[in-house]
Amino acid sequence: MTLRTLHDRSVLAARFGSDPEMHLMELGDLDDLLWPYTTWYTVSDSGPVALLYAVGDIPTLIAFSRPDQAAELEELAGALLPVLPRRFFGHLTGAGAKVLESAYAVERNDTLVRMALTDPGRAVPPEDGPWLPAPLGRADLPELLALFAQAYPGNWFDRRMLDTGQYVGARRDGRLVAVAGVHVYSPAYRVAALGNVTTHPDARGQGAGGACVAALCHRLGRSVDHIGLNVRADNATAVALYRRLGFSEVTRFSEATFTAPGTG
Repeated sequence: MTLRTLHDRSVLAARFGSDPEMHLMELGDLDDLLWPYTTWYTVSDSGPVALLYAVGDIPTLIAFSRPDQAAELEELAGALLPVLPRRFFGHLTGAGAKVLESAYAVERNDTLVRMALTDPGRAVPPEDGPWLPAPLGRADLPELLALFAQAYPGNWFDRRMLDTGQYVGARRDGRLVAVAGVHVYSPAYRVAALGNVTTHPDARGQGAGGACVAALCHRLGRSVDHIGLNVRADNATAVALYRRLGFSEVTRFSEATFTAPGTG
């Protein structure tokens, strides 16, 4: 089959909308804020679609499918080889990443879990107690960046997401010690993907992070229907927290950086 690009948002929305929990990121990237930075590829009228997202230091490739379309996803990955950049970050289900390894060196190959909020009644924000998360805005950016530097160095943070109003933080003695935010937020497509969830080392294990996640999910529930996130499969503490708050596993996928030989 021949690789082709897709340019019609309504067509893409229809494809992804049949399985929104699997395709949270792709649906969110159809939004006006992110759409200009996207390129979409497929090899069939009904099979998997790959997204190349050109924001950040290097582009990101997202290619997800359910197991019954795994072979089609591998075919799509092979067809992508001539058009992919020399270096990119990849999120792929199944053996899609293995196909790309034939032409790229791979580093930091981790397994992540996509989870979705399937029991929102368990994500109950605190009404009292030590942690009462509140919305964060641009005025909080310096303090937020300082928290990331201490608690979550190397995280991927798009400052534009702070302007969505979907970041909340918990404070102790006036100091920001925990945060939960979004990587994707689209009321138009009714999806959100949590991201940049972290707690200062001095406050871990005390419920601050869970309070922020619950408060954010409650807040997001006013404008979206599907809430999800990605978490490292080996982060047992985080996975357990999300399960306790009503999230369940959707799929697992590989995360890696792909670099073509000879790239400086």
